[in-house]
Amino acid sequence: MGFSDLLEQVGSTGRFQILHVTLLCTPVLMMASHNLLQNFVAVVPPHYCSAHSNLSQSQLSPEEALRITVPQDHRGKPHRCQRYVVPQWHLLDKNGTSNLRKEGNSVDDLDADLQGCMDGWTYNMTDRSSTIISDWHLVCDLHSLKQMGQTIYMGGVLVGAFLFGTLADRYGRRILLLISYILMAVSGTCAAFSPSFPLFCFFRFGCGMALSGMALNSFSLIVEWIPTRVRTVVGTITGYCYTVGQLILALMAYYIRDWRWLTLAVSLPFYVFFLYAWWFHESARWLALNNKPDQAIKGLKSVAKFNRRCDEGEKIDIKMLQESMKNELSSSKGSYTALDLFRTPYMRITTVCLAAVWLSTSFAYYGLSMDLQKFGVDIYLIQVIFGAVDIPAKIIITVTMSYIGRRPSQCGALIIAGVTILINLLVPYDQQTLRTSLAVVGKGCLSASFNCCYLYTGELYPTIIRQNGMGFVSSMARVGAMVAPMVRLTGDYIPWLPGLIYGGAPILSGVAAIFLPETLGTPLPDTIQDVEEREHHHEKNAVDNQTCLSDNQ
Repeated sequence: MGFSDLLEQVGSTGRFQILHVTLLCTPVLMMASHNLLQNFVAVVPPHYCSAHSNLSQSQLSPEEALRITVPQDHRGKPHRCQRYVVPQWHLLDKNGTSNLRKEGNSVDDLDADLQGCMDGWTYNMTDRSSTIISDWHLVCDLHSLKQMGQTIYMGGVLVGAFLFGTLADRYGRRILLLISYILMAVSGTCAAFSPSFPLFCFFRFGCGMALSGMALNSFSLIVEWIPTRVRTVVGTITGYCYTVGQLILALMAYYIRDWRWLTLAVSLPFYVFFLYAWWFHESARWLALNNKPDQAIKGLKSVAKFNRRCDEGEKIDIKMLQESMKNELSSSKGSYTALDLFRTPYMRITTVCLAAVWLSTSFAYYGLSMDLQKFGVDIYLIQVIFGAVDIPAKIIITVTMSYIGRRPSQCGALIIAGVTILINLLVPYDQQTLRTSLAVVGKGCLSASFNCCYLYTGELYPTIIRQNGMGFVSSMARVGAMVAPMVRLTGDYIPWLPGLIYGGAPILSGVAAIFLPETLGTPLPDTIQDVEEREHHHEKNAVDNQTCLSDNQ
């Protein structure tokens, strides 16, 4: 793998790499804010039907008006979506009220005619000063639009994975990253000032596309400028930036209770990221493999100068570059598409298994993370807990990836997550603390799985189609994220079915990950031929080891 030798020559872990990785990781802090933004901008506040318009001139207190206009549901709370056709004045009688409550009557027991909320809703805005739910009345018959908003956002992430993954291999990582930053900034700003829900969804779709572009190209630029020996540590640092971002979101949401200002606050930093991203160096590895040797050499010399290794950098010329990457350059001629992910046997197996891993990880992750209100505790607290659990989870996965290997780490994280979710099905619903604790453990394992599969995928795919590969498997993850809310809706008919699906999917994909090759300590492949040769070599070693064992017996 010739490029690694050139990278060592100009300094593979010098000042350039430290600054480069730091600047690329900083925007990752804000990615979680957009990914999980709906947990706070789409909080469903307690609500009930507004009183009849002819009661506005009466001398009734709000409590009395509520009593005579809104029936109670089966839990003894004001019904969210129905009211009496005419005010029930007799309920103001103390004896009538006490008898009604004593008998435990609910909506179904009342003889009075009921109707929908003809005069709108009244919201209890204790936790948030405003949300998209209260502003656009996405309740009752329109309650499914909340899930649609998140699905549309994830649709943008899906389209972005296809689009940016393909374009980055053709036009480079740097320019697509710049486009992603400005797209996120502009779309987020427009979403904050959207006058209607359809426009909000349109701009959130743009935010989703931008997030995919940032995730794919940031990670590729990081991986392609660092040596093999530090890939695990740097990949983990990048994952921790996302973890810290979840805590930052909880803090910002706690102090910014208006959904418009919160959306704007998590979008404005991307204007700054766009400005300093012009300094980023395009991947010299990508430039060399795309017939741009002069630019690759210029980039390597710039890195050498930044790392104070000017003499070593001046030795690099086109001849040295071509000689060092002779095999890679000869194999990389021609154009590559997503079809090349399935063209050869080992690439085909790798792509199918990785698709299953990414889809199930994202599917179960967002199934747990995107409805914090269901846990019955403070949403800010549960967001902090869900974010904090990533810290020990990623420490553990980093240790296992470095000493045990990528494959067993990936398999273990998925299977443990699935088992934890399935166990939760057996816990009684009233034991919220235990249920929440199990969900936190499962979420930690899924976060660890994400951390592992980002690094693992980058190591499995060769440079010439790495972005195609990352784009494809990332798109599978977004399919999982889009399906997750729809699966949750099945709980209205079969309460235990969502948990069964959320738990079963990671277990099945954990088994599929067994068929992936191990990449611990192996050089980063540049071409499809490198991948095929590596796997043939592993097969040959396995056969030789089996022969030796047979001879010894």
